[in-house]
Amino acid sequence: MRVVCDTNLLISGILFGGKPRDVLGFCSSGKLTNFTSPELLKEIEQVLLRPKFGLTDEQVYGIIRLFRETFSVVRPESRISVITADPDDNRILETASTAQAEAIISGDAHLLDLAEWNGIPVYNPDNFLKKFLSA
Repeated sequence: MRVVCDTNLLISGILFGGKPRDVLGFCSSGKLTNFTSPELLKEIEQVLLRPKFGLTDEQVYGIIRLFRETFSVVRPESRISVITADPDDNRILETASTAQAEAIISGDAHLLDLAEWNGIPVYNPDNFLKKFLSA
């Protein structure tokens, strides 16, 4: 299954575990194909470099390298402006569109409020895992 995991899910999965880490486990095992973009990887890098997380540069770049090796990287060619309250969330939609994703997995309220966009359902990690594991 082709999915796009929001940056908050990826960061939560790496740093805190729980359902986001379960989703990452399915991505790393090959049961899910997660798509990302250079812009999303840059956002993850910038967030992980914040002092509050206490990660070294080496740790952050190791995580980014792992994501580049594990995920499929696409380069969206067009900009989308659907979410006005947080325009950065549109990068997720652009990636999902380019990747022809079958689902977006996110904990972000702006994305979850869409419920579906261009035929791509938006799930929180818990609901996605329930649906995915029951299929």
